[in-house]
Amino acid sequence: MTVRSLFFISLLLINVALAQGNFEPYTQEIVGTNLSFKMQPIQGGEYQMGSTKGNADERPVHQVKVDAFWMGMHEVTWDLYEPFVYKDFELSKSGGSIPPEVDAITRPTKPYLDMTFGMGKENHPALAMTHYNAIQFCKWLYVRTGVFYRLPTEAEWEYACRAGSDTEYNYGDDASELDGYAWYRSNRGNKTHEVGQKKPNAWGVHDMHGNVAEWTYDQYIADYYQQFAEAIADNPVATPNKLYPHTIRGGSFEDDANALRSASRVPSDPVWKQLDPQIPKSNWWFPEAPFIGIRLVRPLHPPTEAEIMAYYDKAPIQDY
Repeated sequence: MTVRSLFFISLLLINVALAQGNFEPYTQEIVGTNLSFKMQPIQGGEYQMGSTKGNADERPVHQVKVDAFWMGMHEVTWDLYEPFVYKDFELSKSGGSIPPEVDAITRPTKPYLDMTFGMGKENHPALAMTHYNAIQFCKWLYVRTGVFYRLPTEAEWEYACRAGSDTEYNYGDDASELDGYAWYRSNRGNKTHEVGQKKPNAWGVHDMHGNVAEWTYDQYIADYYQQFAEAIADNPVATPNKLYPHTIRGGSFEDDANALRSASRVPSDPVWKQLDPQIPKSNWWFPEAPFIGIRLVRPLHPPTEAEIMAYYDKAPIQDY
């Protein structure tokens, strides 16, 4: 079955679901494999984005409107990510054959390091991929499923993390309660942990605080919020056009409590490839960033196929 036919079948199923009011949690199966992942519905709405208690890049607090989407219940794990990285591993998960359109997807260069950094693989979050790598993984999922998956925008990420809250964390303001919701510097044992072991937020999404920080699609712009000081931001996104920096959210097992706040923003940094011996440096991996992972989003109303391919098919920018 071609990508085009998968796309239109997916679109038909979405339209049927919308007609039936079926905006519900679901499990995405990957046909021909034993792989799957869970998605949670996030109803659209408005919220106050940012914080007066954090860094200057979190201000001003401003009103944001976000359309409905599904978000991954968990961070993407190695179980799902590894078949994308290694074709032979995908073959073993697919009964010995891969559809030709899947086989044609550009895969990451095989890492020269153990990219789990010895922290565990099964049910553990995949990590240390570049922004480009994360988007190409989404493309692999699209070809595999016919469903448009992508990275969350910053606005979507914070909206889903807050889950209706206006506090510093999605459960409240008291950092001493983080242990129940997050793996971070105080309790992590210097490693990632299996996803879904801590309490979810009010919308059923796990590990929005800690474990691994998560890519968003946005270019990091320190004063980006300034333009929305006196207006409602309607599905804002700082469309990336440069290699650095992009925004990661949520904090990781390496961070203290302050970095795990719902509004906290962190820019990507070329120093995360400092030890990469390749010239030019890898488009795919950050060998010194074992704290970055991925969480998937699926918009309720998908874009056109042309828009989808434009999202996936941007050429990588060489990193020297």
